[in-house]
Amino acid sequence: MAYRDSRPRHHQIAAELRALIMSGELPPGARLESTQQLMARFAVTNQTVQRALTVLKDEGFIIGRAGLGVFVRDLSPLVIEPAVYMPPAVPGAGSRWTGDAGGRRGRVQLIDVREVEPPEAVAAALGLADRGSVQLRQQVLLLDDEPVELAWLYFPLELARGTALAERRLIRGGIPRLLADAGHPPEEWTDHISARPATAEEARLLGLPGEVPVLRTARTVLTTGRRPIEASVLVKGAHRYELSYRQTVPPETAGA
Repeated sequence: MAYRDSRPRHHQIAAELRALIMSGELPPGARLESTQQLMARFAVTNQTVQRALTVLKDEGFIIGRAGLGVFVRDLSPLVIEPAVYMPPAVPGAGSRWTGDAGGRRGRVQLIDVREVEPPEAVAAALGLADRGSVQLRQQVLLLDDEPVELAWLYFPLELARGTALAERRLIRGGIPRLLADAGHPPEEWTDHISARPATAEEARLLGLPGEVPVLRTARTVLTTGRRPIEASVLVKGAHRYELSYRQTVPPETAGA
């Protein structure tokens, strides 16, 4: 049975053009085909082409210039290498997000700090026998004042109580620095990444246009003895983010 794309035609066209932009086949500054050419290429009406272009304009991929046409914006993907932000910052310095955000100005906005009953997956990640309560820190990460990531950070209460993790204020030097100073240096972490439609709250807080999906990262951070010290849920707009992972290949072992 042949596959039938059930998405509205303008979303299909936007997807085709978006793929060309993200692959570099339509580089920054490139002029898109004219409306008439796009109509002929995709066998659609002017209205359908305009709706497709509106989707891409709302997502920040293209910009119209009166009398000249529609051009690909010079808007590089937000490339994030998670490993860069895991080690504790240098003592006395700011957090790695605010101190080194790929040439842009990073900032953290705190939304909520409270004790909560964790989701089942978080309780399992933290190795809790019963769900009980954990410390939650909910925050938004911004680049040049643009919200780019939502973070729900969960910590065992025995680690958080009596520390800045339980206080409604930003943590100088960042959370990895605080944990390391308390004798719990982050030593290992695992990410599970999935994509799904944004919730209404996520779309509002991230300012997501239209039907943009999100990338959801479930992260578990371990300290010495493989003890879990943090479970995080991180949500980003999938249309703007690139995640970069780098890992050396271990040497061959005898008999492998």
